[in-house]
Amino acid sequence: MEFLFYLIAGACAGLLSGLFGVGGGVIIVSILTFIFTGLHFPDANIMHLALGTSLATIIFTSISSARAHHRKGNVDWRIFWQIAPAVVVGTLLGSLIAALLNTLWLKGIFSAFLIGIAIQMLFNSAKKQQSATSQHAPNLLKNGAMGVVIGIVSSLVGIGGGTLSVPYLNHSYGDIRRAIGTSAAIGLPIAISGTVGFVLTGLSAAHAAEVVLPPYSLGYVYLPAFAGIAATSMFTAPLGTSLAQLLPVATLKRLFALLLFLVGLKMLWSIL
Repeated sequence: MEFLFYLIAGACAGLLSGLFGVGGGVIIVSILTFIFTGLHFPDANIMHLALGTSLATIIFTSISSARAHHRKGNVDWRIFWQIAPAVVVGTLLGSLIAALLNTLWLKGIFSAFLIGIAIQMLFNSAKKQQSATSQHAPNLLKNGAMGVVIGIVSSLVGIGGGTLSVPYLNHSYGDIRRAIGTSAAIGLPIAISGTVGFVLTGLSAAHAAEVVLPPYSLGYVYLPAFAGIAATSMFTAPLGTSLAQLLPVATLKRLFALLLFLVGLKMLWSIL
């Protein structure tokens, strides 16, 4: 029954991320937090497990997404190779920071992020979706600094970084399609390095007897949840993208944003 929950969670994450363009990590972390709480996992490590497991599942979805965008010519590999090394450094650093924070702090950070995403979805203006054709030369220093920031934040909230990298790339280079495609490619090093970071910090903490992890955990990655979510999210994301052409997405997006807002408030309330 527990594994069925993870299959359903993965299906919902893939569907909603494809439908609304919201990174699956935001949805996965939210769902896992409530599932792990219901399973009575140690309170001190619920968020660490949710974040680490979310990043692990993003490895597979980011590969699928990056390949699709590459085939369409929407990945700027020059910019990718400027940002990717910095993203890896930032993500590993973020996983170390997360390991030093307790669940209450991580819940607070994630709740604030969730509420911010909800507000952005509710009041997002149409001009952010406009596509431009102007191109600017890649700025190595700026891309590197932003890569570190994207990596740190992605680790702390368990996402693939698209929420930050798409607006940055679109603002810097003025092409929303290439911004989305390049962001999808950047999600892979974020997911891999974040997973490695949470696995190593979890194993280190367990070895030092600082934490007690549930069975079938590899560091801060809970393998049953990882397997179930990865198995379904890859297949439902394309379905969500197709449904976006048929359903009144603008109305549904507002309702979904309201749900995220309420979830963020509930999580925030739980730590007060």
